Amino acid sequence: MNKTQTMGAIALLLLSASTQAARPTSIVFETLAKTEDGVPYAQFTVRCNDGKTVPLTAWDNRRRWCIGETANGSCQNKQISAAKAACDEPPVTTTAGAVASVYSR
Repeated sequence: MNKTQTMGAIALLLLSASTQAARPTSIVFETLAKTEDGVPYAQFTVRCNDGKTVPLTAWDNRRRWCIGETANGSCQNKQISAAKAACDEPPVTTTAGAVASVYSR
């Protein structure tokens, strides 16, 4: 293999490795809701290119975006950052080892 072929093979390998990361393909608004304390928030669903769906909530007039259905999870200041983080997170498993239902429909 000459130098050009080697460099091409390395470039393809790096490109294919970067495409393996799950990425958001859509962010769909679901509903507006309030906590028991009366704090308003919006619920969204993020769909990833690997088929996973993840709930996302927006708090503080959509200034804080959190993975999951509470503000206690992983939160970001931007919607796209939270969506990317949601797709990168491994599925949550229950004590029995089954994948939690919030990540698939």
